[in-house]
Amino acid sequence: MKWILRILFFVICITIGVGYFIRQEDYSRGETWIGIAVVIAFFVFMPLFLAHRWKGKRLKDYTLSPENMEKMRETLGENSTRKKN
Repeated sequence: MKWILRILFFVICITIGVGYFIRQEDYSRGETWIGIAVVIAFFVFMPLFLAHRWKGKRLKDYTLSPENMEKMRETLGENSTRKKN
């Protein structure tokens, strides 16, 4: 999955670069290339990237729940007493 994401990222970057190069001669065709690259980036690359990065992680660990708030208070309380000593 990591290699697919890297290849897709470079293809998108190259397509945007080609779009800017073509845009100098034919404005509408260059804008089309850039638009296609942006659409692929947001509707294909971004969901694949997010799915890859979130695989195996629980959303509960990153939300501000009462349990997590209590853990933060305990951790901050321990750190403040350690700094004073």
